[in-house]
Amino acid sequence: MSEHTDRHEAAAHADAACCGTEETGRKSHHSEKDKSSLIKRLNRIEGQIRGVKGMIEKDTYCDDVLNQIASVQSALNGVGKLLLEHHMRSCVVERLQEGDTDVLTELMTTMNKLIK
Repeated sequence: MSEHTDRHEAAAHADAACCGTEETGRKSHHSEKDKSSLIKRLNRIEGQIRGVKGMIEKDTYCDDVLNQIASVQSALNGVGKLLLEHHMRSCVVERLQEGDTDVLTELMTTMNKLIK
């Protein structure tokens, strides 16, 4: 399935979510379909990371390893984009509707971490 399709499907299910952390007591409520899609992506990324480790163990040419690392970073960025979109469409909107403008500061902090 393409990243665009995964992103579209994740956005379509975002209205049923409310995100948070253990510290705030809020939790994410991803649909089973969204959760499954994210876990599949993360499993693929996990495999890619093991592949990079194996390449280093086998003394693979540095440029080839670096290209694989770039691929892993791109895949992680894709997961991050999906989660950010989901979070903004559901959790952020919900908290703003409740009058909680602190969510904007939280969102900016998170976005700054993601775009380092």
